[in-house]
Amino acid sequence: MEPSPAKGKPQGRLLVSTTLDAKDELEERLERCVGIVTSLTNGLSEREANDAITANVCKGPQQHEEVCLGLFALLLTEPPQAQRCYRDLTLVNRDGMNVILIKINQILMEKFLKLQDVCRTQLVWLVRELVKSGVIGADGILMTLMKQIAGGDITNKNLWLAENVLDILVEQREWVLKSGMLIAMSVYTYLRLIVDHGTPALLVLRQKEVDFCIGLLREKFMECFIIGRDLVRLLQIVARIPEMELLWKDLLHNPQALSPQFTGKGKRVRFGQQKRYQDWFQRQYLSTAESQSLRCDLIRYICGVVHPSNEVLSSDILPRWAIIGWLLTTCTSNVAASNAKLALFYDWLFFSPEKDSIMNIEPAILVMHHSMKPHPAITATLLDFMCRIIPHFFPPLEGQVRQGVFNSLTFIMEKRVLAHLAPLFDNPKLDRELRSMLRERFPEFCSSPSPPTEGRDEVKMEESVSLEMDNHVLLDKEDGCYDNTEAAFSDDEEEINNKGNKKREFRFHPIKEAIIEEPADITPYVDQLDDTMKEKVLQLQKGRSVEWIDTETHCEVMQEIVDLILEEDFDSEQMSTLASCLAELFKGHFRGDVLPDEITEESLEESVCKPVCLVFRNLCQMQEDNSGFSVLLEMLAELYQKQPKIGYHLLYYLKASKAAMGKMSLYESFAQATALGDLHTCLMMDMKACQEDDIRLLCYLTPSIYTEFPDETLRSAELLNMIVAVIDSTQLQELMCHVMIGNLVMFRKDSVLNILIQSLDWETFEQYSTWQLFLAHSIPLETIIPILQHLKYKEHPEALSCLLLQLRREKPSGEMVKMVLSRPCHPEDQFTTSILRHWAAKHDDVLGEHIKALLIKNNNLPRKRQSLRSSSSKLAQLTLEQILEHMDNLRLNLSNTKNSFFTQTPILQALQHVQASCDEAHKMRFSDLFSLAEEYEEPSSKPPKSRRKAPASSPRSRKGAATPVSNEEESASSSASEEEDSKPKAPKRKRKGSSAVASDSD
Repeated sequence: MEPSPAKGKPQGRLLVSTTLDAKDELEERLERCVGIVTSLTNGLSEREANDAITANVCKGPQQHEEVCLGLFALLLTEPPQAQRCYRDLTLVNRDGMNVILIKINQILMEKFLKLQDVCRTQLVWLVRELVKSGVIGADGILMTLMKQIAGGDITNKNLWLAENVLDILVEQREWVLKSGMLIAMSVYTYLRLIVDHGTPALLVLRQKEVDFCIGLLREKFMECFIIGRDLVRLLQIVARIPEMELLWKDLLHNPQALSPQFTGKGKRVRFGQQKRYQDWFQRQYLSTAESQSLRCDLIRYICGVVHPSNEVLSSDILPRWAIIGWLLTTCTSNVAASNAKLALFYDWLFFSPEKDSIMNIEPAILVMHHSMKPHPAITATLLDFMCRIIPHFFPPLEGQVRQGVFNSLTFIMEKRVLAHLAPLFDNPKLDRELRSMLRERFPEFCSSPSPPTEGRDEVKMEESVSLEMDNHVLLDKEDGCYDNTEAAFSDDEEEINNKGNKKREFRFHPIKEAIIEEPADITPYVDQLDDTMKEKVLQLQKGRSVEWIDTETHCEVMQEIVDLILEEDFDSEQMSTLASCLAELFKGHFRGDVLPDEITEESLEESVCKPVCLVFRNLCQMQEDNSGFSVLLEMLAELYQKQPKIGYHLLYYLKASKAAMGKMSLYESFAQATALGDLHTCLMMDMKACQEDDIRLLCYLTPSIYTEFPDETLRSAELLNMIVAVIDSTQLQELMCHVMIGNLVMFRKDSVLNILIQSLDWETFEQYSTWQLFLAHSIPLETIIPILQHLKYKEHPEALSCLLLQLRREKPSGEMVKMVLSRPCHPEDQFTTSILRHWAAKHDDVLGEHIKALLIKNNNLPRKRQSLRSSSSKLAQLTLEQILEHMDNLRLNLSNTKNSFFTQTPILQALQHVQASCDEAHKMRFSDLFSLAEEYEEPSSKPPKSRRKAPASSPRSRKGAATPVSNEEESASSSASEEEDSKPKAPKRKRKGSSAVASDSD
């Protein structure tokens, strides 16, 4: 269906306009370019015309652009010439159609609704040709074109556009499948449009859309998966269409039919990444006064109904105790807080081990356990509640309640949710009254009648107590990092160790636990191994049946296993089974800390003498062209699938072991051998796992990671955020020292600005850490000064504060002054005024010259051009009015000081220059500012006879400014002024009544 012709005769050939509309600049330019092409080819044969165009294009970039745009405009406005124009365009362009792609994008984003119908048809035809030709960047143009298809609009023009774009996508399906983003965008667009096309007249179009979407969803589901939750929403809306209904059923009940990697639509929030979900949930459901009562309902539901499977418990999915802990901290009412605590402990009150589930009472003990170190106030209030609820819940049944709580605590220890309760009940962080009450109520669970002393005894107790999570209950997330940013309980008190040093905890850090290992169960796997390998694996298992001891014998057995793998007759089909056995046998090694407490050459070498490190060592000793090298890499890749922590353990070995000196590139080979197959993805996943397990190790690995893999790290805001999200002030200082010593480079000029812009959404401490690390580098501030255009005074105080402190140390450059003045003026935003004031005191002459140059430059710009530029960009743009506003604010700020900034010759000259040509509105608005220059008169450098004198009665002569006669005269005058300005001059002040006469140069 063709779009209907526009009514009325338009003024231009490209855009529909009325007599009231101003001439469009883009249309004017394209018409000029058409004129150039026409003049080049007029009266010539086709071959001669081609030669003339080619010769003109070769003259330079400007001629190339004019010819390309001329052919482009002819293509849009003259359909009979379209094929020839496109052919010529493909022949003469020298930039891969870049000029044309930019112009198409501009028209689609800004002018598409005003295009003539003929031009709109031709533009879609041109996009089709670009796609058919495989022009790089055509996918972006097609996505922009899709954005012009409006939802809820079934007019002929919109239907025509939807159908034609769909035809392009269907015809060029193979090309579409090469771009994951284009696949997702297409599916999203047409799933939305299907809803609008349900009328009988549109059923044919709707069926084409359904077939297209179903095909992509079935064939490329993981590419469509990036749409996220909106994919589910759109599919729900169209789920009654038969084909969509089948897809919907597969989505719900057979997700792997869509993709082997797709495990279902349930949300699986990873531990440590829950904050944005919590913020959204609180805004949506917990922000009103009435919602206070919802907390207890949610806690009861989580305790009584949400009982995760062992698979979920052993994964990194957000645990129940973390959600409950967050819900407790969002209570702002005492009544709601009491009800929430009662909901949490309700199953404890009459707990019976014979008929009640451990899953009902587990969250409460884990909230207290995990809160003790970072937020002891939370643990204290819960323990206090647990003690006081016994006599007060229902006095006649006090004995039964006491027994229920006792049963709960006993069952918790039996199931080894916590191996001991003494670290919880007898912890020095609790006040003496509470500890006394706990010893009185529960003497069986306290270590001794007398409390342990503070300081070293506390550390010894924490390190000596063995804590373990039962696999059937919960694999303890000791590697977690629960950031409780909205805690209602203050954690302001600081710990002071026995050396008098202050240490403040910002986050949950794992309590060091000596974990008692249960015998590894490798029964399902070991029988699948051949006899020789089975014997060696059983030797490893036997050696750790009581507890794991890394003896030389075990390393020898592991070496024998490696030797068996490297034998020619080794059955590679056993690799996965062997990896499963080793992952189970080595799980204790992967659960403990890797980095020694005290880092020395001896301790590092000892830490890499583990059986699992034998695989790493053998790889380091081999040449990459050795046949065994790829076999061992395959072994590691299989082990990586079973135990992802192997990745950062390999990184640690490559840095810590002397045998691996200079072999860090081995990690890249490992990454390519894994199922991920990509160094960047593998590195980010491994560093994330390291962050969650061991922050000290993360900091230890950081210098080598940035040094060895600069292309993967220096452009990665994701990696930087992993680091600054968890380090403390001591670790930050250590990283800064590494930077200044030269061991670490975390930023480089070509990517630092982009990373700093991305950091603007991070938490406050994360941003400050990022800026501190940046300032430790020797990158010129001018490299990142454009970030000022992105900073809003209410939203980005961290970045503004750091920039302000750094700018005050710098001598202002032209770019710095321009960016500072580009900030919008606001009464509450004092950034620009404060730095200008500082520069005016320290570098007044330099600042004066820069401001003069900017004032004159922006004053000479056409007003129309200024307004167009400032309105077409989301970023701040420098305008004359903006400079004058900032200057006026600076004038007011300096009015009560002795600062002589506004008596400088460059400033007075610039103000006179602006006053002479600005409109009356500006003269009136900034009259006080302009009055500073009224008495200034430039010194004469030529004999008076050679100058034309103005009448003494002229107001311009009193102000020392010449009345502009013409553009040429004004231009000449400006040139003369600029020549004189290059020489230093002292300001010359005169009284208002002076009879001095202005010169031409003024």
